[in-house]
Amino acid sequence: MASGRSTASILAFLFACLVLYASLYPFEGWVFRGQAPWAWLREPWPRYWTAFDVMANLVGYVPLGLLIGLAQIRNRWPAWSWPLTALLPVVLSLGVETLQVYLPMRVPSRLDLVLNATGGLLGVLMAGLLALTGTERRWDAMRLRWFDPQARGSLVLLALWPFALLYPAPVPFGLGQVAMRLSEQMDRLLADTPFQSWLTAGPSPLPPLGPLTQSLCVMLGLLAPLLLAFGDMPSRIRRFWLMLALIGTGLAVSGLSAALTWGPDHAWSWSSAPLWLGVLLAMTGGLAAVFLPRRLCAALLLLTLGVLLAVLNRAPDSPYLAESLELWEQGRFIRFHGLSQWLGWLWPYAALVYGAAMIFRRTDQARHPSRN
Repeated sequence: MASGRSTASILAFLFACLVLYASLYPFEGWVFRGQAPWAWLREPWPRYWTAFDVMANLVGYVPLGLLIGLAQIRNRWPAWSWPLTALLPVVLSLGVETLQVYLPMRVPSRLDLVLNATGGLLGVLMAGLLALTGTERRWDAMRLRWFDPQARGSLVLLALWPFALLYPAPVPFGLGQVAMRLSEQMDRLLADTPFQSWLTAGPSPLPPLGPLTQSLCVMLGLLAPLLLAFGDMPSRIRRFWLMLALIGTGLAVSGLSAALTWGPDHAWSWSSAPLWLGVLLAMTGGLAAVFLPRRLCAALLLLTLGVLLAVLNRAPDSPYLAESLELWEQGRFIRFHGLSQWLGWLWPYAALVYGAAMIFRRTDQARHPSRN
């Protein structure tokens, strides 16, 4: 069933925001030189380029075109709008390349525009192919078998969760540790004012987390996406399979994060006894949650995230984190590290809001009972 508020529309908007962030980061040093904003279109083709830049500009726009095309299909836009759909990635690329004229650290290029437009067009064509072959309809039917029809928010959050895990965290799966950074920002804002003493008068942070507390945080960090999904899943057997998939995905993405930070040889350097104890506890808790009503899963999600955020935001950063951040903030990842960091900070709070909405959302239990 198509919907005017399809998941594809939300993901397309979020991916467009990702493109804006990656294209305009670090959003500072704007310089207006008095030249026409379209002057870069008359510049010669670049003489030097790298394979990474070519692939990033081409492949980076394929998901955007795919999601926009799927949004058109899901929202039942008329057939004549397909050319306009293919133009949307081009318009976005043209806009960000023009804005790069005023950023000294970025260089607009016609080659980037052509690659972006080609990637967006390939994505739109892929969406059309999925519609013609019936793959989109089969996916829609499978989604309705696995999730409640109102599960758009949880599907978006579950899709973003692996990307939030890409940024190194003090504790594996410990998303949402923002208290220290908020305190630093407030300290800078209130410097040399009478209110600065309010920050220094607060309670001192707890000592570094002990092994058992780390295991608790790992368990809660893995239980959060499980309970989020279970709140919109009526089938118990499908809950079980999704639990295995989510935990496996979380471990794989955390290993990828370590590999990107330290190199492939250190992909599992973050593995430890507290980690595996937390994973085992999360699987045990997830198995128990498989049999719980959906609204109770949503309530436990709020409790899980509340405890996790309370513990993490009283703990200091680790030396490992500070060193890994220096590596992420250099080289080719400079465009993406901030985005994954923001996802890691905000994901638990967005899940809290959605979990509260699930509790008070009216559901037709007669139509969607818990079933095997």
